[in-house]
Parts: sequence; C-alpha cells; structure tokens
Amino acid sequence: MGEKRELLELMQMPPRVAETMAGRYKVHALWDAADKKALLTDVADAITGVVTMGHGGCTADLMGQLPNLKMVSVFGVGYDGVDVGHATTNGIKVSNTPDVLTDEVANLAVGLTLALTREIPKADSYVREGRWLKGEMPFNRTIVNRPVGVVGMGRIGRATADRLAALGANVSWYGPRPKPDVPYPFDPDIAHLAANMDGLVLCCPGGPATKHLVNRTVINALGPDGWLVNVARGSVVEEDALVEALLAKRIWGAGLDVFAHEPKVPSALFDLDNVVLQPHQASATVATRHAMADLVVENLDLFYANKPLKTPVTS
Repeated sequence: MGEKRELLELMQMPPRVAETMAGRYKVHALWDAADKKALLTDVADAITGVVTMGHGGCTADLMGQLPNLKMVSVFGVGYDGVDVGHATTNGIKVSNTPDVLTDEVANLAVGLTLALTREIPKADSYVREGRWLKGEMPFNRTIVNRPVGVVGMGRIGRATADRLAALGANVSWYGPRPKPDVPYPFDPDIAHLAANMDGLVLCCPGGPATKHLVNRTVINALGPDGWLVNVARGSVVEEDALVEALLAKRIWGAGLDVFAHEPKVPSALFDLDNVVLQPHQASATVATRHAMADLVVENLDLFYANKPLKTPVTS
C-alpha cells in the first residue's frame, strides 16, 4: 500500500467520521490547529481532499491556497458555505449527504410546528408548576383545516408538506419556480403567501440566494396571529426583525432549530413562552448521523478510487 492521501478537516467531524477517516487517510485538523496559517502553509501542497460541514463551508480563497485540491466532502445536506461555482470551474468535485436525513428533518419540522401551535412545552410547564390544579390551561391552536405555507420544495420541503397534509393542514408553498409534480398550490410571492397562511415552515437551502428571504416585510405579513418554523438555515431569516416582531407581538410565535450566529442565540428569546428553541437538531438522531458519516467517507473513497461520487453537488 502507498502513503495515505492527505485531507484537511475544516470543522470538527462527529466521532464516526473522524475514526473512519483516520484509518484510511492522513487527516490534518485545521479547526484544532493553534496556528491555522502555519498549518495551511505546511500541508497545502499535500492536501487533495477537504472535509467540512455545509454551514462552515469551503471558500474560494481557501481552495486557492490548496493547489492540489480535487475533492470537498460535505457532512450535511446543505452546502451554502462551499463555493461550488469556484470548485466546478477549477475541477474540484463536491459531495454532500442528502436523502439519508430527509425524513428526520421533516419530522422535526412537523414536531416543532406541533410543539409551537399546541404549546407543548408551555403545557408541560403548566403541569409541572401546579397551575393545572388552579384551573384549565387556555386553548391553543390547530393546523387541521388551516392554511400552512412551506418555503422550499426540495426533498425536505416535500417530505414536510406531505406530513403536514397528512395531519390535516391545507398546504401551499413558495419556491424559485413551480414544480408540476407537486400537488400543493404554488405562490410565486413569499410575502403574499405569508399574508394568507396561519404560519410558514422554512425548508429551503441557505446561501446568498436565500439570505433574509424571510425579511421584515414577510414577517410583518404573517401578522399577530401568524407563526414561523425554521429548520432551514439561520441566514434565511432576518433575525433582528424576527426578534423584534416576537417581542412586540407582531407575530404569534416561532419554532427555531437554526440561528444566524450559531451557537449564539439572541438572549431576548429565552424569556419568551411563545418560542420553541432547538440547538440545530433536525438531523441529529444516532441512526441518521451515522448514515451521514458513512456517506461522507464513502464519497471520499469513491473519489480516490476514480469512481463516480454517490451524491455529487453541481453548481
């Protein structure tokens, strides 16, 4: 056997990825380097592959510092932090981990929707704090026979829409273009969709094309009875505007798995009982993360064996 191929690990990978890679490749952990610039200088010529997470990304500048880079393997379905256009132009292949996490992300999207509208965390506190002994909890909300908008109709958006419809919601959706195979009504104007829905569930990709897609105008269009669930990316929402709207009760509530500056979450949200918060957990089940880890390494193995990638990303 020859020498191991050398990889640059930009972000800390889950143990299953790290352990598998360590047995097959020589891995340089940029995220753990005391002097990142020095490490890059030392290993730049040897690096042929990069492993990263979608939100951490791999910029054109970094790729430019790795003259022999030919492969970027992304842990996650999102790859908004990776300059795929630059990679493609320079003959660098990119892969991600779709499909294996679709069901879990869709499940959490629906779970957040129900937790928010049926006020499950609030009801739990109501029982624990003994308030039920003093009287009935006020009624909460339903999605049954109510209009719910899904933003983004890729794999996750479609799986979420199907689940919401199965629970009785009247689903409509917004995306960059209509899709003839989608059975739900399409609205080309997200602000119009927001104004006509009880709530929005965000399932779209992150990146420049969707940055602040849900802006102040869209948030205000939801109105004081409207709600928002986000399992997409924090960058999709104008976070300051959302926090202001929640504090001023210009919208009714929010269920949030992602944030603009993770793991930092606006502290103003912590005291609000109309907000359900998650630490970016949509795909975070043991089985799903294991499948994602295996796919990250499988794409690397296929690349170095000169075989087609299992889940390639194209610009």
